[in-house]
Formats: sequence, structure tokens, C-alpha cells
Amino acid sequence: MQTDTAAAQSAPEARNLGWMVTFAAMGINLALGVLYSWSVISKAIPAAWGWSEAQKSLPYSIAILVFAFMMVPAGRLQDRIGPRFVAALGGLFTGAGLILASRTTSVAGYILGFGVLTGMGIGLGYASATPPALKWFSARRTGLIAGLVVSGFGLASVYVAPLANWLIKTHSIQFMLVTLGIGFVVVVSILSQLLINPKPGYRPAEPAGASASKTAVAPAADYSPKAMLATPQFYVMWILYAFAAGAGLMIIGKLAKIVLVQGGWQNGFFFVAVMAVGNAIGRIVAGMMSDKLGRINTARIVFLFQAILMVLLTYATEGSALGSKVALAAFSALLGFNYGANLSIFPSLTKDYFGLKNFGVNYGFVFTAWGVGGFVMPYICGRVYDTTQSFVLSYYIAAGLLMVALAFSFALKAPATKAETEVDEQGKVKIQLPTSEMD
Repeated sequence: MQTDTAAAQSAPEARNLGWMVTFAAMGINLALGVLYSWSVISKAIPAAWGWSEAQKSLPYSIAILVFAFMMVPAGRLQDRIGPRFVAALGGLFTGAGLILASRTTSVAGYILGFGVLTGMGIGLGYASATPPALKWFSARRTGLIAGLVVSGFGLASVYVAPLANWLIKTHSIQFMLVTLGIGFVVVVSILSQLLINPKPGYRPAEPAGASASKTAVAPAADYSPKAMLATPQFYVMWILYAFAAGAGLMIIGKLAKIVLVQGGWQNGFFFVAVMAVGNAIGRIVAGMMSDKLGRINTARIVFLFQAILMVLLTYATEGSALGSKVALAAFSALLGFNYGANLSIFPSLTKDYFGLKNFGVNYGFVFTAWGVGGFVMPYICGRVYDTTQSFVLSYYIAAGLLMVALAFSFALKAPATKAETEVDEQGKVKIQLPTSEMD
């Protein structure tokens, strides 16, 4: 073990598989991003099935909730046994859920298939993608690498939405779900085998020309999940993430319906694909911005920008300049950009604040905020539409929550890094009690 460690420390570049792992992880997320095609599926559900708009939100909302809470056990599992088996299992569950949903037309059947099984699969795969990639790179590249990995998830709708739309029109919803289900099992099973962790003791090289910056975060103590949950920082981060993610997921889940109702545009899959491009770009750009400007400063820009867009969207009506195809495409891209930014900011912030050793399970706990926000806001949006035949009130609710998130962001500071650690005879951490304080 000492020989491997010494070799890893002396020649990190010769053993660096980081880019291979990063792009394999990105590819896995490209498959798991089938979640973001739901607005196309929802719009295509026949009236004969008898689903209300609120019921059309349920499989998507349940999938988000299951996905998020699955991140905790999935993160713990990949921390302990590695990412390859966990990611492959995620591909299997994702495909099985889609295939099961194809065999029914009931709300309950879709909740079980798309909501529960596919949600579990996405959680297993997503939890296994980012940690191995981050371990190969310097802390100065955390935002960039996290952004690249999760950009696959956001970018998925660029191909999934038009592909799903084409398969539905040429065949049926059932055929589309089976085809995608089988395809994702195969793709994720293959790519998961490329998720390789560096050997113990590996130290990544610093980027060429790297120098200390005012926004660089000192290496965090490796907080155990219990210790992290004892800090006020966790709860402030949770609130910010829930409000910001919920606002974006509300739009993603209803976008095809929104452009139909407010702009009269039937080709909702086009806007879903445009939003996906913005979503993916936002993850990468915000990741790089957060490396330079700091995570919280970048988040504040995103919260404010997204709130402004939500208010402007209330004026995007058929016949108006803001209701044109070009304007709604711009809204889709920018709303997707701001939403996607959160998916690189918050994993990077989790690593900065709570360390990399238990990153999988720690980020799983943080990610439950994404799930709660994504469950509540799309469902509220559907109920608001069923009641008012309009999405306007939902936009104002989302804008208000984003402004609350902006205000709360000023209370968030890095935790203290002092820690008392007890180690057993096998070298495993038994008790870890880092102190934390709000500056």
C-alpha cells in the first residue's frame, strides 16, 4: 500500500484517468436525464386516459422525490464499495421502470414505473457519477468537473425530447418507453465500468499556472454525515437548494404545456430541447464561475436572474412580443441555464464545506432539497393550472421563493475546519465532530 501511495504522489499525471472517468460519468447522466423529457410524455397522454393536469405531474414529481432520497443510500453505497456496481444497478432500475410504465395507462402504474423504479435508478446512477470524477482533479477544478459531469443530465433532453416525440408519433407512448428503457440499460451498464476511483494516497496535480485566489476554499475537514447534519450550514444550503431547484423543475415539468397555453406553440419538444441546452451550459459555466467568483456569489447571481425571468414570463402571452417563438425559446434557454447552475454550485459547495471522503452520502442528504422542491413546485403548478387555467400565480410563487433564497444566502459561511477524530485499528473514522460556526 505504501508503494502504491508513494508512486501515486510522485507521478500523479501518469496515473490520471480523470478525463476518461469524467466523460463516462457524463455519458451515464445523458441516459439518466430521461427525467427531463416528462413534459413531452405528459403532453402526449391521451384525453381518453382521463388524467387531470395535476395527475400528469405526479409520476414526474414522485420520480424527483424518489431520485433525491435514493441519493442518500446510493451515495453511502458508492462511498463504501465503489461506483461501478451502483451505477450499473441504476441503469437496470431506470430501464425496468420505463418498461413497466409502458404496460399500463393508469396514474398508479406510471407512479410505480416511472416514479418509483426509474426514480430509484436515476438516484443510484447519479450518486455514482460525480464522486469518482472529482477525486481525480485538483480542488481548483471542482466546479468545472462537477459542471461537466452533471451537464450530461441537463443535456439529455436535447436528444431524448425529440426522440421521444418521434417515437410517440410514429408508434406510441408504450413503444417509446420500451425502446428507451432497453437502450438505457445497455448504455449505463457499459459506461459504468469506466467509473474508476484513484488508488489511496493519490494526489492530483494542480492546474498549470494555478495560484491562490481570494475565492479559493481551504480543504475542508472530512465531515461524517452525522457531523454535517449538526451544522447550521447544512440547513441553510438545504433551503437555498430546495427553493432554487423547485422553481426550475416546475418549469421543466410543464414547459410543453406552458408554450402551448401562453404562445400557442404545438411543438413543445423543441422548447424542451432548447431548455436542455441552456441547462447543460449553465452547469458548466456556473461551475467555472464558482471556481473564480466563489460558490455563494455565483448562486446569488443565479437566484436574482431566475426571479426576474419568472416575473417576465407572466407577460409572455400569445400575440405579444414575449410570447413569440423566439422569445419563448430564449426564456427556455435562460431558465434552463439558471436552473442548471444550481446542479454544479451545490455539489461543489458540499465538497468545499464538508470534504470529499463522505461526499457521496453527504451530497445525498443535501440533494434531498432538490427532491422536495421538485416534488412540491410542479404539483403546485399543476393544481394552480387546474384551478385558474393559468400558470401566472405559479411564476409569482417561484419568484418569491427565489428572493427568499437570495436573502438566506447572506447567512451562509463556511464551517470551521477544526475536527476531533477517533480512528479504529483498521484506520477507519469512528467518531468525527468538526466544530462549525456561522461567521
